Amino acid sequence: MSGFTMSPSKALAVLASGALFGFGLSLATMIRPEVVLSFLRFQDLGLMLVMGGAVVVTLLAYRVGPRLLRQPLLGGYFHQHVSVWNRDTVLGAALFGAGWGLCGVCPGPAIAGLGTGNWDLAWALAGILAGALLQGWRARA
Repeated sequence: MSGFTMSPSKALAVLASGALFGFGLSLATMIRPEVVLSFLRFQDLGLMLVMGGAVVVTLLAYRVGPRLLRQPLLGGYFHQHVSVWNRDTVLGAALFGAGWGLCGVCPGPAIAGLGTGNWDLAWALAGILAGALLQGWRARA
């Protein structure tokens, strides 16, 4: 992104949010592919609590936050995401789900898992990066 700048307070907020996210993923054991795979096989449903908690916090932040605050605490405005359901969205979601189901690795937990020394996750991240790069090239064509 050319011309992208971030104030020190925003950079600190992003860093703190990322650290909180990574710590939560690690604490919930989502950084261990075998735990995620056992969830996907319906053998261990503990991660359902993690996802449920994330949904509740996100719902509150997106629905209640803009009503309580005139603008975000660090400036700017509240963005509205317009959902676009098309062939690429459905196909991308299916491919992402298949990849996640096959290896039990999602990008966020994989990055957090590297912080615990699980270097095998670097292979999954390399594949995720290659897929994203290929899609970026495809989208430009």
